Amino acid sequence: MQQHTVPTPYPVGDVHIYTVEMEGELILFDTGPPTEQALASLKANVDLDRLQHVFITHCHVDHYGLANYLGKHSNARIYLPHKDAVKIQYHRRRLDGIETILNELGFDRQYLKQFRETVSSAGIFPDFPQGYQVVEESDILERLGCSFLTCPGHSQSDLVYIGGDWAVTGDTLLRGIFQAPLLDLDLDTLSSRFDNYGAYCATLHQMKNLYGRRIFPGHRQDIDSLDATILFYIDKLLDRAERIRKFRHEEDIRQIIRQLFGSDRDDPFHTYLKVSEIVFMRDFLNRPDQLREALVYLDLFEAVAEKFVKLTTN
Repeated sequence: MQQHTVPTPYPVGDVHIYTVEMEGELILFDTGPPTEQALASLKANVDLDRLQHVFITHCHVDHYGLANYLGKHSNARIYLPHKDAVKIQYHRRRLDGIETILNELGFDRQYLKQFRETVSSAGIFPDFPQGYQVVEESDILERLGCSFLTCPGHSQSDLVYIGGDWAVTGDTLLRGIFQAPLLDLDLDTLSSRFDNYGAYCATLHQMKNLYGRRIFPGHRQDIDSLDATILFYIDKLLDRAERIRKFRHEEDIRQIIRQLFGSDRDDPFHTYLKVSEIVFMRDFLNRPDQLREALVYLDLFEAVAEKFVKLTTN
């Protein structure tokens, strides 16, 4: 497995993409963002004439942004997670659904208009590749001696790719990074809010499959300790939940944002990030036993027990 670090213009910084040769076939995991600098890096590091398969961990701009280019300018087959295929098929309906959820949380038409303009013009949804295949519907990974885990939480679609003693985790596992999942429409029902918190707790159970493997993450340093990486995230989650706890019954989300951040008139997408975090934390505070059970399953609960119990019982 070879790591290639690609620059991005986003706050998260550089993104890692990976190449590996299996059964004589060149494979790429993720692509980097749709920028000229990232494209130059991709061309410099990946033999596009030999590239045969491109597997995407999840369709966030920094991970799949060049998939459409590769679909047009190489002979590689592009494989996307099932939930991302649903996003493509129901793109407008999904955005309409997110706006409905935001409206139900108290955001007016003016904000919703600004939000739609922002996500439509800021490169958040670059062109999807044509003629892609769905990972879960293909036998290609099995033929190559690989497999995948469905690990929603960071997004609905996250997949972790496993082969031999390694795992490419995208943003499912990141060292020293905490980001609450984005508020989204449930892509199974297309009628209600996706339960990011419940999905994250379920994904923690999947992490047992990664012990003993070398982890190749989407950003920053390699993962040298699976337990330490998970506990960093949980510790930050508990810290953020403590800030939000006193507002758990406040119905006006914009009022919470004003109280916590001093203003609710930030960039529309940044406001959306704040709303996503508040909703995620309130779900945790309303259902802490789901996270407790996941941490007990991983034998990690004792490391955070005192902080956890204090936060969820007072």
